[in-house]
Amino acid sequence: MQDITIEFGRIKLNVKSIEIGDDLCVIISGGDSPHIGCVTLSTPRPSLSNKNIISSTTSVLNRISHKDDEVARHVSEELSSKLNKHVAVICGIHVDNITEAEIKELMGSLNDIISSIVVN
Repeated sequence: MQDITIEFGRIKLNVKSIEIGDDLCVIISGGDSPHIGCVTLSTPRPSLSNKNIISSTTSVLNRISHKDDEVARHVSEELSSKLNKHVAVICGIHVDNITEAEIKELMGSLNDIISSIVVN
């Protein structure tokens, strides 16, 4: 299990990754009011354009009016295709009045975490 906390500016996120057999579960929470806003499940498969590349198909269960699916889907699909594993992501992040710059920094931090999970 990996348990990573990242902070930038006023935003603090916690990311836990838990291996369950050959599969992976990732829990992302933080911001002003942690919650469960989205759950994804990604299944690895051969790419439709190049059979030598692993891609993924993702199912999403999302609470109405929550944008957590953008984060959860990205993390789920990236990890599933890079690790060739089934990946479930539970995501709940809410930041009041988040700026575009903060969103870009959040996504960049998550990409660093994805790389860390792939390496380990």
